Amino acid sequence: MSLVRLLLDHPTAPNDPIIHTLSEATTRRELEADAERIAEQFRQCGLVAGTAVVARLANGPQLIATMFGTWMVGAVFCAVNPRATATELSAIVSSVRPAVMVDGEATVVCDDAMAYHQNAAFIVWTSGTTGAPRPVQHTHDGYLEFLDRVLRPLRVQSAPKAPMPNLIPVPLALNAGFYNALFGLRAGAALVMMDRFSTADFVVLVRNFAIRSVVLPPAAIAMLTDDAALTELSPLKYVRSITAPLSAMQARRFTKKFGVFVLNGYGQAEIGEVIGWTAADARQYPDKIGAVGRPHDGVVIKVDERGHLWVRPPNAALGMDERLDAQGYIDTGDLAQIDDDGFVWIEGRATDVINRGGNKIVPAAVEEVLILLDSVDEAAVVGVADDRLGEVPVAFLVGRTVPDDVLVAACREHLAAYKVPVAFHWVAELPRNEIGKVLRGELAALVGVPAPTSRASQSDR
Repeated sequence: MSLVRLLLDHPTAPNDPIIHTLSEATTRRELEADAERIAEQFRQCGLVAGTAVVARLANGPQLIATMFGTWMVGAVFCAVNPRATATELSAIVSSVRPAVMVDGEATVVCDDAMAYHQNAAFIVWTSGTTGAPRPVQHTHDGYLEFLDRVLRPLRVQSAPKAPMPNLIPVPLALNAGFYNALFGLRAGAALVMMDRFSTADFVVLVRNFAIRSVVLPPAAIAMLTDDAALTELSPLKYVRSITAPLSAMQARRFTKKFGVFVLNGYGQAEIGEVIGWTAADARQYPDKIGAVGRPHDGVVIKVDERGHLWVRPPNAALGMDERLDAQGYIDTGDLAQIDDDGFVWIEGRATDVINRGGNKIVPAAVEEVLILLDSVDEAAVVGVADDRLGEVPVAFLVGRTVPDDVLVAACREHLAAYKVPVAFHWVAELPRNEIGKVLRGELAALVGVPAPTSRASQSDR
């Protein structure tokens, strides 16, 4: 089944809106007509099945129409953030080698187009937190399975009524944005699209479209929690966080302020969401907030003796065979624990672990202690080179400067001595990618300390 059927078979009536933004609405009939017009334009440009389209467009109806127009021709779609720099765009074009590039109002025919797998549908990129972002190819059938493994139990539990619109708060150039747009369409919902996240616009859209459940990256969750002007998010009931690790403390802060339960989740660009929450689990296990949930149907997981989380998914992106072990498992590169009820607790990236003279330090455990201080708004801990111990933890903090001895005392109260950072650096902001993940490799360069120990990365969530 081609993903183009998500539009052609959508249950929305032809004259009813299928895409909303802050300022406009597009009906299903209008979207189909735009997609068919774009498909014909592509054909006239010489676009053929099995080649790619790169589109740098803002979140909105034109982007969705371009996506479906690409699939109508049988081509492969790749969205680029409209705020990408010329250098970033050039790198993507060099990697993807599209036949056509859509850049705002301009459509450019490219030379030397690459041929793709006959069932390839689109390309997304890993987050690049531990190395350069990598392209990931998904097939039509494979991605439908990604969507249905999460939707299946929701369809069983839900009453037969029109689903609420699906709010998309991040660009479709990001895996999280693409997934949630297709998820909403597969569920038969309309889309509400934000071109840029702001707390004020988010509140307006939640209220205007009666949004009860939404996916947000941890950075957006923190922005809402820290916005003193916000006291409630009615009618929102659940927030799902799947794009980056969200600490139990941050989840509890959000729930305490707004009364909205955080259904953390876990997935990777190459394998989709593999672990998550159901509303039934949220009701039965309110004390598990901060866990990423339990494996979805068809997903098998295990934790090895090193604490690495391994996942055997029902299917994966193209080119994943080399990462599978003999039993079909993938080492996610994350550290985790599984409790007696089957809930998974992510402790951090294995590549982030600091080896201080043989003692292992998980940065997230130190960061949570530092964030408990009123003066600290954000914290990130990385390992830096040390001649005697190999590497030692160094903290980077955002907030109101306090003396080091206050920070050391707070850490010693909750942590073993070897986990206490050897230095604290106050910075204006932490370097982050578009979905809020801290770029740890760039932290040391902020203050000129020795770079963190280089570690090979197997995957980026």
